[in-house]
Amino acid sequence: MSSPLTGGINWRGAYAIYKNELVRAWRAVFGTIVSPVLTTSLYFIVFGAAIGGRMAEVGGVPYGAFIVPGLLMLTLLSESTSNASFGIYMPRFTGAIYELLSAPVGVTETLIGFVGAAATKSLILAAIILATATLFVDYRIEHPLLALGYIILVSASFSMLGFILGIWAEGFEKLQMIPLLVLTPLTFLGGTFYSIDMLSGPWQTVALFNPIFYLVSGLRWTFYGQADISIGLATGLTFGFLALCIATIAWIFHTGWRLRS
Repeated sequence: MSSPLTGGINWRGAYAIYKNELVRAWRAVFGTIVSPVLTTSLYFIVFGAAIGGRMAEVGGVPYGAFIVPGLLMLTLLSESTSNASFGIYMPRFTGAIYELLSAPVGVTETLIGFVGAAATKSLILAAIILATATLFVDYRIEHPLLALGYIILVSASFSMLGFILGIWAEGFEKLQMIPLLVLTPLTFLGGTFYSIDMLSGPWQTVALFNPIFYLVSGLRWTFYGQADISIGLATGLTFGFLALCIATIAWIFHTGWRLRS
């Protein structure tokens, strides 16, 4: 599966995959865009507007605004993973993966196409959710460029995780296993609705072993300039996770694991 452009990238092939994935998402716009936005809006209504008005500030930030980064991260993780996993699983399910394997595109072009499309859909969702949040809560973003870069980094990282899951899954039920049974619970327990300073000593220690906690805290820092951990630590761990995903995908294409069977 090598690129015909020696020493370069077959951008035409990458764009073809990217465009096809975006078109597929547009055909299922309710499930990929509308449904996540409606779900997140309900969280804003219940926790931000209704409950938030009765709760004290958290670290000097109104509770309704405090949960915005956490809810945004909840959507980013689940949608990036689900979109990318479904995108690569369908060619395996229909047998079209063999056409892709024999096409003049390499691993780089394949990742740009599938992962880029999944990350793009997540970024569109993030923009819509942030715009929707202004209807319910008053929040601010102190470091907008850092926030944008961090959102792109997280979207790309978990789109790659979804790509791996889409190759690993042997059925449709497994596609939702990790997002629903692992990522969503860890996100709820990772400081989406609270600061770990609100927890007792032992539970603070437990929270530190939750990897999603670092992602939520990092995004919250870009919004309000303060969080339970530093943005440097959160960014470093996310880059490490991204590198691990890239290495895993490279191994998958090198060995053909689950691609040719």
